[in-house]
Amino acid sequence: MTNKVGVIGWPVTHSLSPAMHNAAFKALGLSDWQYELAPVPPDIVGPSLRMLRDEGGFIGVNVTVPLKEKVMSFVSSDELARAVGAVNTIDFRKNTGTNTDVVGLIDDLKAHDIKLEGAKVIVLGAGGAARAAVYGLAKAGAQVTVVNRTQQKAQVMLADLTISAGIRSADVKTLDEAAEEDVSLIVNCTSVGLWPKVDESPWITGVPFPNDVTVYDTVYRPERTLLMQQVEANGGQAIGGLGMLVRQGAAAFKIWTQQAPPVEVMFEAARAVLAK
Repeated sequence: MTNKVGVIGWPVTHSLSPAMHNAAFKALGLSDWQYELAPVPPDIVGPSLRMLRDEGGFIGVNVTVPLKEKVMSFVSSDELARAVGAVNTIDFRKNTGTNTDVVGLIDDLKAHDIKLEGAKVIVLGAGGAARAAVYGLAKAGAQVTVVNRTQQKAQVMLADLTISAGIRSADVKTLDEAAEEDVSLIVNCTSVGLWPKVDESPWITGVPFPNDVTVYDTVYRPERTLLMQQVEANGGQAIGGLGMLVRQGAAAFKIWTQQAPPVEVMFEAARAVLAK
């Protein structure tokens, strides 16, 4: 019998997860495991989860945009997922949801020697990925400013995080206001610039980048987004989101298989797809 896992979202065609996980299964000799794409429209999340679990033979799924908050109504979310307010990994065997985006982001920032304690950080966006980022960054000691097209949504997100996780070291500003501060890190948690719309950027034209800033773009396809090119052209450093994808995927892999993931194999498989 095949142990099936996969990724749900709308769309999921851009996902590197199948290549990444299937390479990991092969490397560990887990020939009875398989990772698949499972596109799920936002209006039928509940029935789709039940179908994947009860009829599709799925053991678990990753959850990507725009479903990370919607799935919480249908699974038993753990303490971390409840604190973040978003689920990105589900284990159907226990019908539990957790969030591996937090560890994926923070571990990858640490791998790039990015100092977070006391750092001033701008987070772009107010969706599920932004919730995970604000939570992880604030817990790591950063002072976070959230910038979102709709400020009210960002304020609701921070209010939720204050109640659920005690996050108080964060506020909401316009991009102009936030960029004027002594910011050392910008984390893009929007999907702006994601393939195939590679000519888009969440950074507003005419707003200067802070001096010597590092941009971490959670978008991983393309490997070098327009935002990354913009900050490098302005003398800053850019890091793509591939490391976060791999590290959050590795954490999910361990939850499903109970085995240590071959992280480098997962990196190589993801890069191979991006290179095509």
